[in-house]
Amino acid sequence: MAMNLGGDGIKGAQAFGKAISVLNLIADAPRPPRFTDLMAASGLPKGTLHRILSALIDQRLVRLQARDQTYRLGSRLFELAHRVWANFDLRDAAAAEMQRLADLWRGSVHLAVPDGTEALIIDLAEAPQPFRLPFGVGRRLPLYASALGKALLAFATPDARGDAVSRLQPEAMTQRTIVDRTALELELDLTIVRGYALDDEELETGIRCVAAPILDHTGAPTGAISVSLPAFRLSKPDMHVAARDVMDAARQIAGNAGATPVFSISTPPRPAGDPPRDLVRAAPDAGLNPESPIWNARQSTLYWVDLLDPHMGSVKAGRNPGPMLPLHELVSCIALRQSGGLIAATRRGLSALDPETGKLSPIAEIEADRPRNRPNDGRCDRAGRFWVGTMAMGGAAAQGALYRVDADRRVTRIDSGFGVSNGIAWSPDDRWMYFVDSRVRTIYRYRFDLASGVAEGREVFVDLTGEAGNPAGLAVDCEGFVWSAIWDGWSVKRFDPKGRVDRVVRLPVPRPTSCAFGGRGLTTLYVTTARTRLSRERLQEAPLSGSIFALAGTVRGQPETPFAG
Repeated sequence: MAMNLGGDGIKGAQAFGKAISVLNLIADAPRPPRFTDLMAASGLPKGTLHRILSALIDQRLVRLQARDQTYRLGSRLFELAHRVWANFDLRDAAAAEMQRLADLWRGSVHLAVPDGTEALIIDLAEAPQPFRLPFGVGRRLPLYASALGKALLAFATPDARGDAVSRLQPEAMTQRTIVDRTALELELDLTIVRGYALDDEELETGIRCVAAPILDHTGAPTGAISVSLPAFRLSKPDMHVAARDVMDAARQIAGNAGATPVFSISTPPRPAGDPPRDLVRAAPDAGLNPESPIWNARQSTLYWVDLLDPHMGSVKAGRNPGPMLPLHELVSCIALRQSGGLIAATRRGLSALDPETGKLSPIAEIEADRPRNRPNDGRCDRAGRFWVGTMAMGGAAAQGALYRVDADRRVTRIDSGFGVSNGIAWSPDDRWMYFVDSRVRTIYRYRFDLASGVAEGREVFVDLTGEAGNPAGLAVDCEGFVWSAIWDGWSVKRFDPKGRVDRVVRLPVPRPTSCAFGGRGLTTLYVTTARTRLSRERLQEAPLSGSIFALAGTVRGQPETPFAG
């Protein structure tokens, strides 16, 4: 039977296939496409494409944004997705992934759904093992003391999460159970940022669990999946490795019902080329996700923070790193402060940070009206103003913005519509400000006026779409060249002032997070790298992941300006 999609001449299977292809092009585009973009990507004649788009718009599968003449997915898709999820059998969709995960980790895999202030286990898969875990189908687990529960609670809507937390009556199940509500809130925030939840012997002594939420088309948790193992078989570092496989399983289960994952967590293979011979490790095992390196020339010390395992690290030039300093809030970036110490971007905004004690004292709130957002990367301009970008806690598209915090602590919103706000830096003459959105693989630049602090006229400086890796943190040297860490690109790239690649510094690890100049004469390039969400195979190939590297004798960098407030 011929199929009519409602547009003139759009009939039959061939036309239907073309319409679906156009729909997929719109869905997969890194940014909303225009008509010319779709014509170039589809190869369809202008008239044919116009008819297909008209039919898709007529059926509310696509909508045309009049403001900028871009095409976006329509509301009808959300209605269809809702109907799919309404008839979704979670156990059937999860069965194959559960057994695969159980065989992979030789442990117990549980599937749970939310049930009031508890997580109800509805299915179980096990691999042959000498140690049987005491979690069976029908058992209810407390939301606050189990990985499954924390995964469900963390990803609930802010209102639902707040209501559930207020009704919890935490009891110590073991010596490690989190019963303090402030500590629990931090743990839930960490769960969102990481994308997975941990149970480090909090429910049962001797048992560790890792869980990830199964999200529906609205981003709400319809269930959660976990892998559980005896603690002697699952070390703390291995919990983060297992998390990658658990997240993969959760996304595949969600995909079985038509949901689309926010990010792919696959890691490209190591590219050709060797690291420079004089590349050294300045700080081995610097954390799970070290980032925001900042050089204090007065103390000859490099500082950094770990967002995913809240700590601050430091190392003096030519010495071994000092002990990691625990932080009791999410800290995504740091900068020097004119009055002494540091400032830090925390979950709620900007705080003063005592580098000796780790004490955080609030200075300014940022996006207090957006509870699912958080600050990410930031830096001070040469007038001592602090600039910081925000993003959705789970990395959703176009939810972030760029802010300026003046010395008087006034917060000004500069621009918006970013996915993963990242590196910020300025040209030596202060004519340009550079800013990264890692989600769309783009380094932008703005025309900048130092006296007024105005940044305007955003334009694309570098677009890495179609290339391996995403731009992350960056620094600008004294010659005006931009250095960017390339996450999943095994490298740091140097771009000339016109955005052309000038140099590629190969690294022995896939996930550099940021870079900064330091050392004598600011001629050493420091690069922070992560080991988060890497598979066991990739970690065997790149065992130095999570280190901070130093490359001396590159080119002179620019000194960091402290925050004036």
